[in-house]
Amino acid sequence: MLITELQFKDELLKTIIDNAFHCVVVIDINGIITYLNQAYCDFIKVDQQESVGRHVTDVIENTRMHIVARTGKEEIADLQFIEGNYMIADRLPIRQAGKVVGAVGTVTFRDTEEWRTMNSHIKNLLTELEYYRSVQEENTGAKYSLHDIVGSSSEVKVLKERIKKVAASDVSVLIRGESGTGKELFAHSIHQLSERSNKPFIKVNCGAIPEHLLESELFGYEEGAFTGAKRGGKLGKFQLADGGTIFLDEIGDMPLHMQVKLLRVLQDREVEAVGSVRPVKVDVRVIAATNKPLEKMVEEQRFREDLFYRINVIQVNIPPLRDRPEDIKELSRHFLAKINKRSGRRILGLQEDVAGLFDSHNWPGNARELENVIEAAVHLCHGERITKDALPDYLKEVSVLSLGKRSLKEIMEETERRVLQAALREHHGDRLKTAKTLGIGKTSLYDKLKKYGVE
Repeated sequence: MLITELQFKDELLKTIIDNAFHCVVVIDINGIITYLNQAYCDFIKVDQQESVGRHVTDVIENTRMHIVARTGKEEIADLQFIEGNYMIADRLPIRQAGKVVGAVGTVTFRDTEEWRTMNSHIKNLLTELEYYRSVQEENTGAKYSLHDIVGSSSEVKVLKERIKKVAASDVSVLIRGESGTGKELFAHSIHQLSERSNKPFIKVNCGAIPEHLLESELFGYEEGAFTGAKRGGKLGKFQLADGGTIFLDEIGDMPLHMQVKLLRVLQDREVEAVGSVRPVKVDVRVIAATNKPLEKMVEEQRFREDLFYRINVIQVNIPPLRDRPEDIKELSRHFLAKINKRSGRRILGLQEDVAGLFDSHNWPGNARELENVIEAAVHLCHGERITKDALPDYLKEVSVLSLGKRSLKEIMEETERRVLQAALREHHGDRLKTAKTLGIGKTSLYDKLKKYGVE
């Protein structure tokens, strides 16, 4: 009974392999064929029973199976000329208890025409996918998803899992993180994973819109509401986002009088356009983002406490790049591939000393700074790999100050000078924002800039 059952299972397995795959061959460590499925026999025109027990080189033209069995090194998607044409073969070593005991080979495409047909089919599907993605982006405004968030650190993995849980609900989300950490990517991802994914995703940068235009931009206006108003009026961002999601970026920069009006909209779920006497109901999910210390701003009465609690139902905190250094290498590869494609360059990677420098740098501008550095380096690079010569000047400086060669005062002054330069770069030369970020007065900042000759 036991022998019959084993024979049955053996025949069943052979039948499945004969019918489920194009071509399969199995050899032992000495290159002797132990199995050749019927599809392979039909392809190379040999008898199955006569082939088993013979050396693979006597049966299959231009084979490398015996080499793979000897070296233990796999060969994937290798072109092999056989029966007057090229076929595409995979060859894998078979291991038992860690020791190579043979090899298995498969032919995915029996000739290059099959491969071309499949390749064309895949390209066609990718083209269709790209088309539908562009239509989705055009219709909704959301262009990023969770797959666009690069990083394999534990912090990023936890964040992605949190985003998946948060996205399903309709509650307000506050995304917090330093400038350049990718807050917008997470906002897009929440929308894409939500039930509102096929509805509009409207982004508003609260810090970029002039204060006197913010109300009309958010809530729209009626015809004749003010001098210069368009005929027929204009819909505001909240009306445009109806049914979908509105992303209020840099919400910490919103003036107090607008915070009052925003709070009313969030509470009543209706907006009143400038010049209108009738409020309009809107169904909008709110995602807000900031790099400002909102709790401190509430204490200083620069941000409304009731609005803070309204937008802070669920909080997502994105750690800075310096707290997840293991993501630097992966992000570097991602940005390099992206910039290569956009620029037409073919830079293969970073020199080891550049990779080491990246690991030791503090990245005050986070992922955005890393992308900008790599983009500049790609255009300045002369070889196939990014060298120190292609990096911005501030990164070329020695990152670790040698003790014993300079006094403590000199080291402290040099460190302070670099911090000032980095803060100015992060805020694009805005000295008022730089002073606020560093927690010093404007006069003190000017004195330090003059002292160190920083422009």
